[in-house]
Amino acid sequence: MSKRIDVKDLDIFYGNFHAVDSVTMAVQPRSVTALIGPSGCGKSTLLRALNRMHEVIPGARVEGSVLLDGEDIYGSGISPVSVRRTIGMVFQRPNPFPTMSIKDNVVAGLRLQGVKGKKELDEIAERSLRGANLWDEVKDRLNRSGASLSGGQQQRLCIARAIAVRPDVLLMDEPCSALDPISTLAIEDLMSELKDHFTIVIVTHNMQQAARVSDQTAFFNLPGAGRPGRLIEMDDTAKIFSNPNQKATEDYISGRFG
Repeated sequence: MSKRIDVKDLDIFYGNFHAVDSVTMAVQPRSVTALIGPSGCGKSTLLRALNRMHEVIPGARVEGSVLLDGEDIYGSGISPVSVRRTIGMVFQRPNPFPTMSIKDNVVAGLRLQGVKGKKELDEIAERSLRGANLWDEVKDRLNRSGASLSGGQQQRLCIARAIAVRPDVLLMDEPCSALDPISTLAIEDLMSELKDHFTIVIVTHNMQQAARVSDQTAFFNLPGAGRPGRLIEMDDTAKIFSNPNQKATEDYISGRFG
């Protein structure tokens, strides 16, 4: 588990619209990498390209490569479904399956893969809920609807669902933007624990969050109206927030624009 991602000369398009321009970056295993930058600069688009989720939009395509431990996830014969099993995603708003119980939410992906044994599913559900720091809060109501949980608990349930299938990488698209400060802190603490087992990439608009949880930070920006988003610089988070190489990064972090 926990693999390195190498993005090389990646351009991302939606039809004729050029969304992201020639990104090259490396994401280290067992770390948290934060993608920051103003709205519309391509952060979430890039995140979705890392597990081929952007392909669900008609006309979406990429040029370049995304290597997972040296294997191009866009290579011929590579199934997008298998990629998404290896590279999981947690979305901005918690999206538990409302008609399913808490336990069934966690093991939904495993059932799709053909896992049927009750004992095995029960064990994986408990392990995943413990991994998401949710077990103690829900162990006595596993058969209740996932929608009965609070927003922060629902997001941790979605994280449990994502890690139940044992991915190598976990992508998080602004996972705390819909949560209150206490729930946000719980998710941030969880990220710090999960990076021992997963490669994690998050998109966040919260500068303090990026500074708190990430090991490396990548700053994206728009060079001008109608131009695609670009990676301006990427470095250790402490360096980006204390002494960035690019003035645009310093201006964004200090709040002078964006």
